[in-house]
Amino acid sequence: MLTQKEMEQSPLFRDISYEEYLRMMDCFRATQRSYRADDLICDFTSPSAGNSVGIVERGSAALIRIDEEGVATVLEELGPGGVFGRDLAFGASGGDSLEVVSRTGCDVLFIDYCHLLKRCERACTHHSLLVQNMLKLIVDKAQKLSQRVDVLSRRSIRDKLLCYFHQLSEKAGSSTFTLPFSLSTLADYIATDRSAMMRELKRLREEGIIRSEGRKITLCA
Repeated sequence: MLTQKEMEQSPLFRDISYEEYLRMMDCFRATQRSYRADDLICDFTSPSAGNSVGIVERGSAALIRIDEEGVATVLEELGPGGVFGRDLAFGASGGDSLEVVSRTGCDVLFIDYCHLLKRCERACTHHSLLVQNMLKLIVDKAQKLSQRVDVLSRRSIRDKLLCYFHQLSEKAGSSTFTLPFSLSTLADYIATDRSAMMRELKRLREEGIIRSEGRKITLCA
């Protein structure tokens, strides 16, 4: 189970007390599972995937789409408090696979989706809050998808990078920001070849458009 501090950081349990959280986890028959780095946590295209909501308690994971040619595209990075599930995932089409893979060793709490949305017999206030939080998560994921589409719709690697950098700059409220993941993952995120992306980053630095130090980026123009 989540510690009180971890629970307070989870958007799914916002405004719910720790005592209420513990009662709900018992009522929902929640289960916890541990994974090593690069383990497959869930394959949404598998018939055995079920319909549970997963909550990352510790560590990190990623929602990844893999097309028929084996090309992987990162759809979402999931840190502590991150939530995923079949009904919360971006859809896959054709022969594409949609997976959640652990980035590091991580613990994940699973709750059956039906327990979250079914009417509570006691009409508990905290259960209603949980449903409201779930709806907010869906809206938030839709907004992230819109931002992602904005990046991927750009024709060139340069335009994809700059579009994403401006999104991060706006979110940070500063021209200097830190990438939320490694450069290798960045290449997956913008759906391009890593070597080609690194060449474009070098050109952007040489032209004075950006400065970079590891994952720290500054937009100069």
